[in-house]
Amino acid sequence: MPVESGSAAARQAKQKRKSHSLSIRRTNSTEQERSGLQRDMLEGQESKLPLSVRSNLLDLFSQIEREFENIYIENLELRREIETLNDRLAADGQAFEGADLAKGALKTKASHSTSQLSQKLKTTYKASTSKIVSSFKATTSRAVCQLVKEYVGHRDGIWDLSVTRTQPMVLGTASADHSAMLWSIETGKCLLKYMGHQGSVNSIKFHPTEQMALTASGDQTAHIWRYMVQLPTPQPVADISQTPCEEDVDFSDKDEADNEVEGPIDCPSVRVATTTLRSHQGVVIAADWLVGGKQVVTASWDRAANLYDVETSELVHSLTGHDQELTHCCTHPTQRLVVTSSRDTTFRLWDFRDPSIHSVNVFQGHTDTVTSAVFTVGDNVVSGSDDRTVKVWDLKNMRSPIATIRTDSAVNRISVSVNQKIIALPHDNRQVRLFDMSGVRLARLPRSNRQGHRRMVCCSAWCEDNTSCNLFTCGFDRQAIGWNINIPALLQEK
Repeated sequence: MPVESGSAAARQAKQKRKSHSLSIRRTNSTEQERSGLQRDMLEGQESKLPLSVRSNLLDLFSQIEREFENIYIENLELRREIETLNDRLAADGQAFEGADLAKGALKTKASHSTSQLSQKLKTTYKASTSKIVSSFKATTSRAVCQLVKEYVGHRDGIWDLSVTRTQPMVLGTASADHSAMLWSIETGKCLLKYMGHQGSVNSIKFHPTEQMALTASGDQTAHIWRYMVQLPTPQPVADISQTPCEEDVDFSDKDEADNEVEGPIDCPSVRVATTTLRSHQGVVIAADWLVGGKQVVTASWDRAANLYDVETSELVHSLTGHDQELTHCCTHPTQRLVVTSSRDTTFRLWDFRDPSIHSVNVFQGHTDTVTSAVFTVGDNVVSGSDDRTVKVWDLKNMRSPIATIRTDSAVNRISVSVNQKIIALPHDNRQVRLFDMSGVRLARLPRSNRQGHRRMVCCSAWCEDNTSCNLFTCGFDRQAIGWNINIPALLQEK
């Protein structure tokens, strides 16, 4: 009879499942007993649903459970067959002849999965050995980063900072509170406050040989002003335990606002500029001295960079071509070269070495705003962007970067160490990371409740001539920080 044949097939299927030593053994009688027990339990429970509806739901769920049980059993069988095939493949590395259709299909799938895994491993290996270096890669760095001094006194965020190139060595900061300050590196005391601008002070740079500072402002001007400072007697520095750069441990639960102060006391001020440079029709976001200090370049939100003569304060050249606002400008330390960065995702290299020819090269290596591009002592340019990448370029062949650093946050105004050739990356996420010129991550500055920045880090600046602090950072937590960075030579050679 058809019914009897169907029952026989069901019994054979059940016996086949038992042959695999399954731990789940249920018969029709046990299922009926279980259903009856569950119905009795349902009758004793309070519910707004009619009993007939609840019974139908229980039957449906029981059917679903049985289907899942069958799928589970089949899955176990397939796993055993896969294990058997893997054992045979491991033994002789050959396909089997005479295997049934199911096993053949499994072998095909297993072979395809093995091929995919092999290809994935190859791709991963190639990526790890390419020039593109991920900042998420773990390092074995034991570089030591020591917080030496905090420079607190501004009433608003600090956009930029710089260190003098001649004696006396002082630290300069430019702030959104409309002022620029000069600090004693050793004591952290404010030596002078410049208050000649009517808008946010966006950058500060020092003359290569004289005691003059160049500041750019949101009042659409750049100022050149002279300063005279007397360094105080250095005081013993508190013994701050050396912290491995990779650690980020909370040392205190103090509120961040506890460290905010109103400003320095008894700090002399200067309110009149020696020279005022006016030509821009928008915010002047950055300025720098050309080699020799006889000319300066300014970058503005009016999409132009201007070249001025310092002695006459006349406009020499207006460098136009960017499609959007400029974000930064930088000059070469030994040659008459200027690089400008813009929100149009490009940076431009301007060559003034030949007085009769002023060439310009446009570089399109980023996908978002180029926040800064700086020269190194050699023939390299390093650019940072809001696209969370930093790229190292060779001036002799700038068609493509020689190294790319990928990070997890937008990069602000970067700086490159002259002696150690280390790139300091200030981030929007309050972190500061150090990389070498090949793109290998060396360290991350420690950040906790007790030390480090508590807001966006806007800028970094190196100073190898100072023994106590060789790296400075500033941010929108209204403070600048001096660090002592000790990178083992072995790490730099990697």
